[in-house]
Amino acid sequence: MTATPDEAPRTYMQRLLEPAVTVRADEVARLLLAFAMFFSVLCGYYVLRPVRDEMGVAVGTDGLERLFLIVFLVMCAAVPLFGTIVARTPRRLVVPLLYAFFIGNLLVFWGMLKGGGGAAHGALVASSFFVWTSVFNLFVVSLFWIQMSDIWQTEQAKRLYGFIAAGGTAGAVAGPFLAGKLSARIDPHDLLLVTAAMLAISLMCSLALRRHTGTGAAANGEFPAGVRDILSGAERVWQSPYLFRIALFILFANLIGTFFYLEQSRIVGADIADRTERVRFFAARDFMVSLITITIQVFITGRVMRRFGLGVALASLPVCAMLGLFALAISPTLEVIAAIMVAERAVGFALANPAVKVLYTAVDADEKYKAQNFIDTVVYRGGDAASGWLFNSAAKAAGASGALLAIASLPVTLLWLRTGIDLARRQKFLAGDNG
Repeated sequence: MTATPDEAPRTYMQRLLEPAVTVRADEVARLLLAFAMFFSVLCGYYVLRPVRDEMGVAVGTDGLERLFLIVFLVMCAAVPLFGTIVARTPRRLVVPLLYAFFIGNLLVFWGMLKGGGGAAHGALVASSFFVWTSVFNLFVVSLFWIQMSDIWQTEQAKRLYGFIAAGGTAGAVAGPFLAGKLSARIDPHDLLLVTAAMLAISLMCSLALRRHTGTGAAANGEFPAGVRDILSGAERVWQSPYLFRIALFILFANLIGTFFYLEQSRIVGADIADRTERVRFFAARDFMVSLITITIQVFITGRVMRRFGLGVALASLPVCAMLGLFALAISPTLEVIAAIMVAERAVGFALANPAVKVLYTAVDADEKYKAQNFIDTVVYRGGDAASGWLFNSAAKAAGASGALLAIASLPVTLLWLRTGIDLARRQKFLAGDNG
């Protein structure tokens, strides 16, 4: 009688991985490649993000208002274009070709930033880079998970995705640490080469994974259909009270989160004049966010959701934002805004975001994909654009300070909190959980 893979003698690598993940011998190579690929993707992005945030400071809050609107418009155009490219490109070539395209973009930006070219040229390049990075980060992660859906079947995904996701979290910790260390030794624009190198490693992992590709859960399915799915997603969100509330929750989160981001850019610009020091400040902030996030994910997130349900997890972010607005109104200083940004992002990544993903389990598969796609792109970036316009316009029209705007934003957090609690109740009902 032939032994099944589960009955075969366990290899050294299986025994080594056993405390973290249940993996079969024929899956080990693919699992480690997927872990390394996601680590490289997020490590590269988090090396890049302090440079983007520094450029956001350089363009000022008025510039950021315009850039958020441009990001929103570019995202609306890029999502259907992305769907069209993916639908018409051979599956094995999608990720390598698009990652190669992004690497080429990074090298072009590096050349332009290194060359200087005067204040006007520098401002244009900084603005373009800010917009590009804001779009880039969504697509490189989406491409990674598209490839994962090709490689793993549903049963495998349930066992292995947690370990693979941990690779991304490890990259999110390593990236800011690497950026902080390197920014003291190299020019900030040279960090783009580090990101290009990490993305090249991801590309090589992708190619290696393609040699092991099996028949994944989505191997015979269709890719996104671009504009049709966006419009269909918008229609479903508008028609469903449940999906509409999810969209509202994301919109409120982005309105308040972007306000904090604008205040951070203003305060950092006023307090830190040196460009390299600003990059190091943002790298240190991102490192703390990632470190706290992974600690909460490992020791707290699961326990909170099991013991207290989605309501507490969803409420954690508006409550955190409410406390942050009070703190900013009392003391709008660099130390305070840094603490607010770390707390808000860590709570969002570790508690609120996983809870939002659970909300989608109460809708059917078609709604899950189309509505989530619309919310994660148009609503998400639309919130950025709306917040930039709203808060900057209010500040100019009324001459309001950041402290006054913080107090004026408190009613939004109360609506946000109520929406989160209502969503938890509705999810429990739709899922048939009467316990």
